[in-house]
Amino acid sequence: MHPALSVIVFTTLSGFGYGLAASLGLFQPDPSLLAVKFGHVLAFLAIAGGLLSSTLHLGNPQRAWRAFSQWRSSWLSREGVLAVLTFVPLTAQTGLAVLFDTTIGWLGFVVAVMAGLTVYATSMIYASLKTVNAWHNPITNTCYLLFAASGGLLAMAALSAFNGAQSTLIVLAIIALAATFIAKAIWFRALDNESGPSTPESATGLGFLGKVRLLERPHMGENYLTREMGFRVARKHARKLRLISYALGLVLPVLLLLLMGVSGMVFFGVVALLSHLAGVMTERWLFFAEAKHAVSVYYGAESA
Repeated sequence: MHPALSVIVFTTLSGFGYGLAASLGLFQPDPSLLAVKFGHVLAFLAIAGGLLSSTLHLGNPQRAWRAFSQWRSSWLSREGVLAVLTFVPLTAQTGLAVLFDTTIGWLGFVVAVMAGLTVYATSMIYASLKTVNAWHNPITNTCYLLFAASGGLLAMAALSAFNGAQSTLIVLAIIALAATFIAKAIWFRALDNESGPSTPESATGLGFLGKVRLLERPHMGENYLTREMGFRVARKHARKLRLISYALGLVLPVLLLLLMGVSGMVFFGVVALLSHLAGVMTERWLFFAEAKHAVSVYYGAESA
């Protein structure tokens, strides 16, 4: 699949923002602290920026409002509806913390639940597609939720360093990061070891005659399907990018969190967060680039 930058930015920023908003809502840190206020604003802006970037992938962004009308059958529509609904308690939580130095326990819980549901709906946009075998499994949902949670906890740990690094948050962030990339390793393993159910034989219905091979492409030039659904990345490049995503998203942040815990320096926490986000963006690029759409078997793919 073609890895569109707008969708990569959308899933990375919005997932991080929802994770941070949920963490702030559940842990209820002292809102009178400047770092906590900054955290609330950061979560709000990350979510808003991510959602705005998603509209850039639409052919007619001015018609984006129509996506909300299909919530009965479309996970994309459900995600949009949940995102808008989440802004109500999220705005209230952010406003109370920033303007009035106060938090409400039940409101934070509502924000956390709504954020989790929105991230789940985002993951289902991809996990519900039977035509993309790499995405159509429960591990996709698990990865999206864990990436959001680990990013939020990592940000919380980094923010805590402004007032003395909290070992509990550092430990929780490290555990969440480890769990996230273990789940991602399982996802990659499934991708590598399982061939898709669609083959030239099943796609054409000619399997009873024997092996089916492509003699000529359906058309001479490029079209939407070959551009968006036929993107390919070399296996050796994919392997390198996977290692980069693990190095930036897991190994370096864990080392920097440990250094932050020992030294108490905010710098290590900030760099850890930036490194993690870079690793997540690399992982999201691979999430699209390595996935094969079933239509690709009509253009010469062995399976999808």
